[in-house]
Amino acid sequence: MKTIEFTTSTGPLRLDQAISQAQNDYPRAQIQRWIKAGAVEVNQQVITKSGAKVQAGAKITVQVLPRPQLRAFPQDLPLDIVYEDQDVLVVNKPQGLVVHPAAGHPDHTLVNAILYHTQVQSDDSLRPGIVHRIDKDTSGLLMVAKTELAEQSLSQQLKDKTNLRSYLAIVHRPFAEKKGRIEAPIGRDPQDRKRQAVVANGKNAVTNFQVRENFANYALIECHLETGRTHQIRVHLQYIKHPVAGDLLYGPKKTLPGAGQFLHAARLGFYHPRTGEWLEFSVEPPTIFQTTLTNLRQSSSKNN
Repeated sequence: MKTIEFTTSTGPLRLDQAISQAQNDYPRAQIQRWIKAGAVEVNQQVITKSGAKVQAGAKITVQVLPRPQLRAFPQDLPLDIVYEDQDVLVVNKPQGLVVHPAAGHPDHTLVNAILYHTQVQSDDSLRPGIVHRIDKDTSGLLMVAKTELAEQSLSQQLKDKTNLRSYLAIVHRPFAEKKGRIEAPIGRDPQDRKRQAVVANGKNAVTNFQVRENFANYALIECHLETGRTHQIRVHLQYIKHPVAGDLLYGPKKTLPGAGQFLHAARLGFYHPRTGEWLEFSVEPPTIFQTTLTNLRQSSSKNN
C-alpha cells in the first residue's frame, strides 16, 4: 500500500484541504474517505475528521487506500449507432448520458449499453473500447474500439492528431474575428477540484475555432480539437470570455435555458484500423440545440 508523507508549509488549514493542496492528483472526496477510514495521521495521531485544523509544520502521513472496485455490466439501453463493423463502432451520444461508470454513476451509462449491444475486447472493465470521451451534457459522435487492433490504432491517431473532431457550440457574446486559435495549458483548478482551468503547469491544449454565426448576445462557432484535455473546449472558451451557453460550471448562471451546455460533437473522422480507409461521419445537433438556434436567429432579425 502506498504511503504519502509531507509537512505542511502553511496553516491553519482543514485537513482535507492540506492534503489536497499537497497531493493534487487525488479528488477531495477520495481524500475525505481516507480520513474517515482512519488512514491519515497528523503528527503520528490518527485524525478521522476532514474539517480538523492543521497548523503549518504539521507532519501528515496518508495511507493511500485502493478505490472500491467497480465493474461495468451489460444493460439494454437505447443506442444510436451511426456506423459499425468488426473493429469499430461510432455512436451518437445523447445529451445527459454519462460515458462510463464511476462512483456517482455506477450504471445506465454508454458503456453499459455498448456491452449489451456488441462484443468489445478490452482489459479495461470500466472503459471497454473507450479511446476518447465527451462530457455527460455534451451530445454527439464518439468512436469505440471493438478489438485490440482498433484500440491501439485509434489511440495512436488521437496521440498523433491525425483524426478529426469537430464540435458546434453556442457561446456567450458575438465575435469580432472570424476565426481563432486558443493555445493555453489546462490542469485542475487549484481553487475548485471539480473544475479544470488554464494554469501555468497544465498540459498543452490547443483549440481552433471558426465563427459560423453572430447573434445579438451569442454566437455559433465550430471548434476543432488538436488535443483532448478534460473539459478542453469549455475551459478554453471561458478563458477567452466566450463561455459555452448553458454551461453552469464554467459560464454565467444567466444563460440560455436548456439541459446543459450547448456543445455538440458534430463531425468525427479517422483512418480505419484494419483497412486504412478514411472514414468521416456527421450528425445534426439535438432538437433543443436546433430550436435554440432558430430562436436566436429570429430574435436577431427582429433587432436588425
